[in-house]
Amino acid sequence: MAATYIMESDEESRRLELKTDVNAVRDQARRAGLGPGMRVLDAVCGPGITTAALAEAAGEDGSAVGIDICEDRISRARDVYGGSRTEFHVRDILEPLEGLGTFDFAWMRFALEYYRAESFDIVRNLVSVLREGGILCLVDLDYNCLSHYGMPGRLEKALRHVVDTLESRENFDPYAGRKLYSHLYRLGFRDIRVEAGAHHLIYGPLREVDEYNWVRKLEVLGRRMGGDLPGYSGLEEFREDFLAFFRDPGRFTYTPILTAWGRKPPADA
Repeated sequence: MAATYIMESDEESRRLELKTDVNAVRDQARRAGLGPGMRVLDAVCGPGITTAALAEAAGEDGSAVGIDICEDRISRARDVYGGSRTEFHVRDILEPLEGLGTFDFAWMRFALEYYRAESFDIVRNLVSVLREGGILCLVDLDYNCLSHYGMPGRLEKALRHVVDTLESRENFDPYAGRKLYSHLYRLGFRDIRVEAGAHHLIYGPLREVDEYNWVRKLEVLGRRMGGDLPGYSGLEEFREDFLAFFRDPGRFTYTPILTAWGRKPPADA
């Protein structure tokens, strides 16, 4: 059964496209071993912008397959990013991935954070379509939405409450990134490597894309909370308080990002 995507909204494809740095996607995939001629799986591909970037990194002799459970996002992916070296399918990563063939390189970015209980099973499912010696690259956030300085105490308490509630009620995992290495290790992967860095690194004047991304997050997640925000009369008051903090060039916000990759072992290993 498919899990509910907590960020679902009519604007989600636009939010995902605006916040995706295709150069960072290509660079990270290449560092993990994506090379010319490889067949790539982009699991939970969203509107397809990452799939197109991975196909480009695989070169003229390579190709990329994007899968996502949302029919609307797959439809957009086909319309905007479809081509001779990309294809897109509506698939649920909680179900067997039969009929897709095998891959030299599998990639999943910013997805396990929405599947706290099923994360290891999802990774194992991806491994089933990876050839022996193929590379699996996992990318996710850690301490998600929680790393700020200069935030008023009332706002910080309410934001912590939102994340805790999503974790307990919505299967959200704010600490998905720190678990990636363990997933690969438990599955016997070889040559495992890990990188850590900053995904959001926000200081000084606020960029328009960062404001749009975070405001959309607050609006969607706030509605899921049903107005249950300690210290606030409702979502609008919380939103105004957050924007006042976020637009202050003296604040500091960042989100750690973890990337782990390795090679699938032989079946008899």
